Amino acid sequence: MPGLLITLGVIALVVIVLLAWAIGTYNRFVRLRNQVESSWAQVDVQLKRRHSLIPNLVETVKGYAAHERGTLDAVIQARNSAAQAANAGPGAQAAAEGALTQTLGRLFALAEAYPNLKANQNFIQLQQELGNTEDKIAYARQFYNSAVQSMNSAVQSFPGNLIAGAGGFHARPYFEAAGSERADVNVRF
Repeated sequence: MPGLLITLGVIALVVIVLLAWAIGTYNRFVRLRNQVESSWAQVDVQLKRRHSLIPNLVETVKGYAAHERGTLDAVIQARNSAAQAANAGPGAQAAAEGALTQTLGRLFALAEAYPNLKANQNFIQLQQELGNTEDKIAYARQFYNSAVQSMNSAVQSFPGNLIAGAGGFHARPYFEAAGSERADVNVRF
């Protein structure tokens, strides 16, 4: 009889330890998921800020370079595409933002041909704001990708993947720069 009680005690202890581990692991996945979602929200805030600056920048350039309509239209189209991709996930968002970065590069290159535009205080201020926003986007994207890396490592590692599968947790996509964006694009003069 005492041997049975010891065996039952050991089994109960193992069950309690496994249950505590499962609860702790599940809660870790919840924290990681919340960190990924919170960091994505920061990326989204900065991207929306970027999108709101672009129409003002285009309007400023229009006054000086009205006959450069193709470039201006391309910037607005790329901005609208990027704004529409906001709910399509990090992969689609990254591709749309890469296209926007390219068209902004063409817009700033265009400004080189118009010295009065380059000297315009509003243009300079918008350019600085956009540069600051680009820095904030880069930081927010780095933070998001770090959170995704932690989440993905936890979801894919054994034995945590057992809890992840049962709890509905899954690997998240990185917010990666598109191939064209990987080139060193500098939007400041």
